[in-house]
Amino acid sequence: MTAAPTFGLRALGAAVDVYKKVFTTPALSRPHPVRHNGFDMDVVVETVEAEAEDVVSLTLVRPGRERLPAWRPGSHLDVFLPSGRQRQYSLCGDPVDQHCYRIAVRRLPDGDGGSLEMHALRPGDPVRIRGPRNAFTFVERAPSYLFLAAGIGITPILPMVHAAGNRGHLVYLGRSRDTMPFLDELPGDTDIRPDDECGAPDIAAILRTARPGAAVYVCGPPPVLEAAQRTLFALNPTASLHTERFSALPVLDGREFDLTLARSGIQVRVGSAETALDAIRRVRPDVAYSCRQGFCGTCRTRVLSGAVDHRDRLLTTAERPGHMLTCVSRAVDGPLVLDL
Repeated sequence: MTAAPTFGLRALGAAVDVYKKVFTTPALSRPHPVRHNGFDMDVVVETVEAEAEDVVSLTLVRPGRERLPAWRPGSHLDVFLPSGRQRQYSLCGDPVDQHCYRIAVRRLPDGDGGSLEMHALRPGDPVRIRGPRNAFTFVERAPSYLFLAAGIGITPILPMVHAAGNRGHLVYLGRSRDTMPFLDELPGDTDIRPDDECGAPDIAAILRTARPGAAVYVCGPPPVLEAAQRTLFALNPTASLHTERFSALPVLDGREFDLTLARSGIQVRVGSAETALDAIRRVRPDVAYSCRQGFCGTCRTRVLSGAVDHRDRLLTTAERPGHMLTCVSRAVDGPLVLDL
């Protein structure tokens, strides 16, 4: 004989049902989730602070500390560097303070130079930014939250943790405490797990602690994201998963195809495991790009002929017949000719 559900369980079930209806209804879930706010503007670096080994935070202000566009947890800025590079950095300050933006950057000696250029900035240096924009939206009315941040992945998570208050719990992973920024800004109940103290993290065990109906936010390197995507819903079917990554997406189900750059007549072969952008950069290393994940639009290119397999999160239905984002999108089954 099955026991009747208790009042507490019935109430929890009702709350979960309401949450799922509000936040997972197709009509309320836009197909292109990047929220565009703000505009291009010139700011100056007000402060540069060492936050951890190879990590600095930069506070950006407008001249005279004029008000900046408002933002919500999960938002990022496009930063235009003196070299012409464009990069995205998560806002990790206080959304209530509209007089400054704070971002944090980990120095990558073997990267493509963007982080080194950011680390060379000093107070008083001018910087051009765009935004803020949000591709990692914080759900404000979830019944509970589990946050899993790894390394520099703490940057978009930190404002969310403070917004969630006592409804949220943060698990913070890193190589060592010396490499983990913002340890002194975390809630007292944060579960801090450096590898050199705790060993390799068990992602499934961490996700198992999420309550029914929880909003689970994960940001970190690809192995952490992939483990969460593989295991969360088997462990907790009523949870929702929200992820953000800082590296390029892997190419899945790719086929080789030919790409012609119409302005020069150069033809390149795009391999099955590389992006169109990677192939273009072999012959046009100065081509503009940034996020490499299909949401910022920097690599948007006009398509002169050929059918495109669109894999981006930015272009509208009206824009897709004549454009593509080369960082993620590919040819359907034949060659493409681009206005490059």
